[in-house]
Amino acid sequence: MAQGKRITVEATTHVPVAKVWKVWNTPEDIIKWNTPDPSWHTPSSENDLTVGGKFKNRMEARDGSFGFDFEGVYDAVELHKEITYTMGDGRKSTTLFAEQDGKTTITTTFDPETENDPEFQKQGWQAILNNFVKYIESTN
Repeated sequence: MAQGKRITVEATTHVPVAKVWKVWNTPEDIIKWNTPDPSWHTPSSENDLTVGGKFKNRMEARDGSFGFDFEGVYDAVELHKEITYTMGDGRKSTTLFAEQDGKTTITTTFDPETENDPEFQKQGWQAILNNFVKYIESTN
């Protein structure tokens, strides 16, 4: 990992952790929220939320100019608390879920990749997390 320092993004939603967990991990929901902005979309999602299980989210520009599979293997899954995975390129990511007073804080820390500026990566992951909060609060 050439970039060195891990990146953290965080958001809080006014939704209990049980629903946050479900919407975060259900492919039918993932395809609706997993985008940094309206010019992108996730046309397909597969998710086996078990240790050793795999996930794959197809992310594409709506104009068809670019797309990629975001995929990995789960290293740790603790119901309503933690999801850790290794991405296809060997980088690690951990997402923690913490509920207090009916609100859930989601904190993701990940290893940056080496092709894009770390601040750009942080903005992208934060935008996706913010979109998740907007989506789940609109369905609550």
